[in-house]
Amino acid sequence: MALVNSKKMFELAYKNGYAIGAFNVNNMEIVQGITEACQEVKAPVILQVSKGARAYANHTYLVKLVEAAVKECPDIPIVLHLDHGPDFETCKACIDGGFTSVMIDGSHLPFEENIALTKKVVDYAHAHGVTVEGELGTLAGIEDDVKVEAGHESYTKPEEVIEFVTRTGVDSLAIAIGTSHGAYKFTPEQCTVNEDGILVPPALRFDILEEVSKKLPGFPIVLHGSSSVPQEYVKMVNENGGKMPNAIGVPEEQLRKAAELSVCKINIDSDLRLAMTGTIRKFFNEKPDKFDPREYLKPARANIKELVKHKLVNVLGCAGKAEECM
Repeated sequence: MALVNSKKMFELAYKNGYAIGAFNVNNMEIVQGITEACQEVKAPVILQVSKGARAYANHTYLVKLVEAAVKECPDIPIVLHLDHGPDFETCKACIDGGFTSVMIDGSHLPFEENIALTKKVVDYAHAHGVTVEGELGTLAGIEDDVKVEAGHESYTKPEEVIEFVTRTGVDSLAIAIGTSHGAYKFTPEQCTVNEDGILVPPALRFDILEEVSKKLPGFPIVLHGSSSVPQEYVKMVNENGGKMPNAIGVPEEQLRKAAELSVCKINIDSDLRLAMTGTIRKFFNEKPDKFDPREYLKPARANIKELVKHKLVNVLGCAGKAEECM
């Protein structure tokens, strides 16, 4: 089937208490690992491309990789989405260039300017059958060109969401409830230590999510910065020459709870990068004489695939939902 936008996916996800996985892609192996996992467990998926990914891999290459995935995995609906679109021009280029969904991130702007920019993108996108995600509130951390220092993030204000959605016409809304970009989401000082000696991050602000949901019944909510930072891959990186102390993510049980509420899209990025990097570091540590990229990228792709399958089944709850979303 052809690429789809997110409208039907989100309607069904909201109704049935699951979330669609939105995975950032940068190269062929990541696209393959994600979509092969989705094909096997019959899950709908959103493949996200950031401004940084477009600069790294080129818009055309990324679109063609995703089009190849559509052909190779015909039993799953796939959305091609722009993540953190910085301006109207970037969103327009993606809409004109084959994307079926875009995010315009005006969260750093004053409220009225955010509304004006978002509405401009919505008007153009809807005229081309493309869905739009807006954002209220800012997340700490770093994701490509999106950088917000700790202490400068801001939670979404529930009292603003009705006006923002009504005046812009967005199809989904990203909110800030305590998630963070990157692999270092929380400091050890912010965490408690459980009986097994494992650092436990603070709980997400579900009170904000619930208040937003009451004000926007039936409306799709999005969580950014929602990688769980699997500790087995942090350990793999560190045991094979890396230095990633105190890389802490969002507990998966909190993400599952969010998916059962009004969150219809959960962004996952750092987890896949960790799986790829850890696998490659381990490969070279064990086989220092090897040099063929096919040899080390194959196990990296396989680990990405297994990690994505786990997320689809145990965290997002969207396994087996592909057919109903088509």
